[in-house]
Amino acid sequence: MPQPTALITGITGQDGSYLARDLLESGYRVLGTSGSSSSKMWRFEALGITDNPNLEIVNWDITDPEQTLKIVEETKPTEIYNLASHSFVADSIFTAQKTTQVSALAVVNILEAISLKSPETRFFQAGSSEMFGNTVSSPQNEGSVFAPRNIYGSAKAFAHFVSLNYKQNRNVFSCAGILYNHESPLRGKEFVTKKITSAVARIKLNQSDQLIIGNLSTLRDWGYAPEYVEAMRLVIGHETPDTFVISSGVATTVRDFVLESFNSADLDIVFEGSGLLEVGYEKSTGRQLVSVDEHFYRDSESVPLVGDASKANKILGWKSKTTPAEIAQIMVKKDLEILSEDKS
Repeated sequence: MPQPTALITGITGQDGSYLARDLLESGYRVLGTSGSSSSKMWRFEALGITDNPNLEIVNWDITDPEQTLKIVEETKPTEIYNLASHSFVADSIFTAQKTTQVSALAVVNILEAISLKSPETRFFQAGSSEMFGNTVSSPQNEGSVFAPRNIYGSAKAFAHFVSLNYKQNRNVFSCAGILYNHESPLRGKEFVTKKITSAVARIKLNQSDQLIIGNLSTLRDWGYAPEYVEAMRLVIGHETPDTFVISSGVATTVRDFVLESFNSADLDIVFEGSGLLEVGYEKSTGRQLVSVDEHFYRDSESVPLVGDASKANKILGWKSKTTPAEIAQIMVKKDLEILSEDKS
């Protein structure tokens, strides 16, 4: 049996790195492309896959139709996982063209290339809970109406419908996962969970005084990234191409994630006030450790984005297992290790 080949866009990101590791362990040849600089290879180093002979970063601009056609024709991958996107939602309004080109139009290039040059290739499109946006009901499932409220969510919705079109009209094996927030020690520093856990670690080591954050009442559906990568492989490996919501199904406030993060560092805090005036104190000393900054403050959604992954559980046997409290503990522990090593 020939060695299977997987092509991963956005391979140096959190999900791409975990996916590359899992595929390499399963005997795949893994090719990847990324819009990030070589400095983002730190995730490969953290997972111990940097020097794996079956891992290769290819020169491929996914926004270029001709280059995409050539890469797919030359490699004829068994599977393509499209994880590339401009995924920092708060910034997408300022980079609308880039977000649209990478998260939306590039998907057309990839699917067209599969259809023309490698029709046996299976394609996975990474969707986002941001596609539901201003939803009217919670939790959301595969039948919920998309109502994106930002450029990123709109681009992802476009990509999702394009992938469905190629499945229905061009007979491409095109499947999708609508992924809710998923975190890990490999999360980028621009995301709120990493901002929280790294700040808590610095406070614990007396390298910082406070965590400065936005709306503590915001609700999020948080899962563990390695488990969500496992779900991607189950989706693309299913006998028929389909769409699955991948989520924990549990709404957690930013406040609770902050609390669990401090608990993981043996710091017991209590909150007082509300909104912009809410603060967090260390229970034993009264030292203020958390404050809210209006520059980071965003109103909470009227209807929380919480996913219903019962279809994935029933058909794929997949279920989110790691709780937000456990995720916070994992991330804080790793941040403490990194900061302690840097200090030494």
